[in-house]
Amino acid sequence: MTSPSVQAGKRATYPAYKPSGVPWLGDVPEHWQPIRLRYRAKINPTRSELNGTPGDLDVSFVPMESVHEYGGLTLDQTRPLAEVATGYTYFRDGDVLAAKITPCFENGKGSIANGLVNGIGFGTTELHVLRPCAGLDRRFLFYVTISHAFRRLGAAEMYGAGGQKRVPDDFIRDFRQPIPSSAEQKAIAAFLDRETARIDALIEKKRRQIELLQEKRTALISHAVTKGLDPTAPMKDSGIEWLGEIPKHWQAVRVRHVITRLEQGWSPQCEGREAGPDEWGIMKAGCANYGRFNEREHKALPGHVEPEEMYEIRAGDVVMSRACGTVSLVGSVAYVEHCRPRLLLCDKLFRLHANRDFCDPQYLYLALNSRSTRAQIEISVSGADGLANNIAQPTIKNVVIALPPLHEQRAIITNVRASRSTIDILVAKVERSVELLREHRAALISAAVTGKINVRAEA
Repeated sequence: MTSPSVQAGKRATYPAYKPSGVPWLGDVPEHWQPIRLRYRAKINPTRSELNGTPGDLDVSFVPMESVHEYGGLTLDQTRPLAEVATGYTYFRDGDVLAAKITPCFENGKGSIANGLVNGIGFGTTELHVLRPCAGLDRRFLFYVTISHAFRRLGAAEMYGAGGQKRVPDDFIRDFRQPIPSSAEQKAIAAFLDRETARIDALIEKKRRQIELLQEKRTALISHAVTKGLDPTAPMKDSGIEWLGEIPKHWQAVRVRHVITRLEQGWSPQCEGREAGPDEWGIMKAGCANYGRFNEREHKALPGHVEPEEMYEIRAGDVVMSRACGTVSLVGSVAYVEHCRPRLLLCDKLFRLHANRDFCDPQYLYLALNSRSTRAQIEISVSGADGLANNIAQPTIKNVVIALPPLHEQRAIITNVRASRSTIDILVAKVERSVELLREHRAALISAAVTGKINVRAEA
């Protein structure tokens, strides 16, 4: 049989293909054999292998936040074996790790375990461990576990409710993967190592572009909300180190005096997917990242849960991230220009209600995105870089901003909006290019590990 019609671009395909007998897989190279992973890898090996090992032996400890997306582990924690021998997931150097819980599984969290202290690791119970048998290359197996088909089909097999859905062991054991020879597996893995590294380097460059554009936008906002639009205006010392000088007729005021209410959202269990057009969804803290509201940053509310409609997000809201895994993103603020119906404020978000008699909500949003505000917030964040960073309501209420008269606030809003529109367009373009690179990376991995492209010569 000739090679199937695949979107391989300019890459070569194999000279002959055959039906795989697996509906999602279609045709495979003639010499590849679809085999259930249970016959080529040990799934979740037992810790009884360590019987007789001294309990005071140090081993690596890996919480979920130390497992990276699409490869890599942060190995900065160790524990005595006796402390972790029960209640945690066991693995060794060379094992392939894959997250089992939503949304970590869908997001590609997983890695090859390498460099473990004494070659042994224990970690979160939300990991599956795949130990390749002889004849299965661990790098090839790792790429299988982050391929589109593996993640998509695994997500469809999840059990449990809301945000606690997990991929069962049996899905991995019964997953039918076409396996070429050991030499060809190594060639495919070497090709993907090189190509994904090249794509990741491009993505990193584009992320740096985005950071520079965001810094430029922050500088633009910061100048407007602390110095005003009139370069000849007389200035005065604000009396606040973070603010410095402000126009003489402005006031330095605490946020508590320009809002009527500071509200924290709701915390129900959620599905690991976006809500449909007619479903209720719960916003995630990331919806306010980098000062732009992203309504797609939400998860679906299960149908049996009655929505707390008082928390529905509406146009004109000012929302702030209360908790985040990255210190620099705690306290991120976004103004809601528009929002689809049925999206609710989560407990990791604040909503600030501006007193419109003397503070425009859009000006409050700009002031809270200035460098002086960021300095006040970041110094008050509790927790370490990881998953436990929080900002408290009293801290937000005590932040000092520079407040001009209402008519100047509105002039600043108009000026900043016009000036930053070009920056926002550029950021959107670069973000789209990053998205396309990620899609290309995923497609390349899937095509290579299923034999839709022949990369032996390139490797």
